Amino acid sequence: MKVKTILVSQPKPETEKSPYFDLSDKCKVKVDFRSFIHVEGIDSKEFRTQKVNVQDFGAVIFTSRNAVDHFFRIAEELRYNVPDDLKYFCISESTAYYLQKYVVYRKRKIFHGRQTMEDLMPLIKRHKGEKFLLPCADILKKDIPEVLEKNSINFEQAMLYRTVCSDLSDLADVNYDVLVFFSPAGIASLYENFPEFKQNDTRIAVFGATTAKAAENAGLEINIAAPKPEAPSMTMALEQYIKKQSKK
Repeated sequence: MKVKTILVSQPKPETEKSPYFDLSDKCKVKVDFRSFIHVEGIDSKEFRTQKVNVQDFGAVIFTSRNAVDHFFRIAEELRYNVPDDLKYFCISESTAYYLQKYVVYRKRKIFHGRQTMEDLMPLIKRHKGEKFLLPCADILKKDIPEVLEKNSINFEQAMLYRTVCSDLSDLADVNYDVLVFFSPAGIASLYENFPEFKQNDTRIAVFGATTAKAAENAGLEINIAAPKPEAPSMTMALEQYIKKQSKK
């Protein structure tokens, strides 16, 4: 069956240069975006139950913009004046630049990797004497604390926000040829919103092994998967599938 419509379970890209827009133009398909999940911050009362004293840390590790937002939010709720000499270690350059929303960038000690914790580790190890705070969500990739532990870094996790299912009730009567998922939480949101969901002719696209496993556990048939050697990105996997189907 040919593909005419695709729903990507993520927010719409902020830039017009997104490969999804290129895919839409190239393959003449309609691509819509809708977050199946979103994050909600915990309040200071719940934070205190973790017994984490933010004043004990000389450095913070940020793995996302959400982590940045909720660190400064909880600091304000706790009436904690973030010291000027606090060190910031960011997983990517874009996350580091996002700090400008809260601090005077050029006057702070800010370090960043390219995109992974492994990239960031050489910088963190140069400051091994520091105690690091790792602000995170209730769902955190295992490799992040594992890399820190493997390198004997003195750190503590602080759960500042949680991932929750978005309300998708307005999509109840809308059908797409392909649904694209990037996390197990996205799969969970599908069934929380539509407990009676039947796949029928809907094609399922998944990114990553954990997402694929969640889809399989839910009884879904996976039609498109990435990353693969021949399709390292989701847009490449979608394009290959669409072209293959159009020949039938």
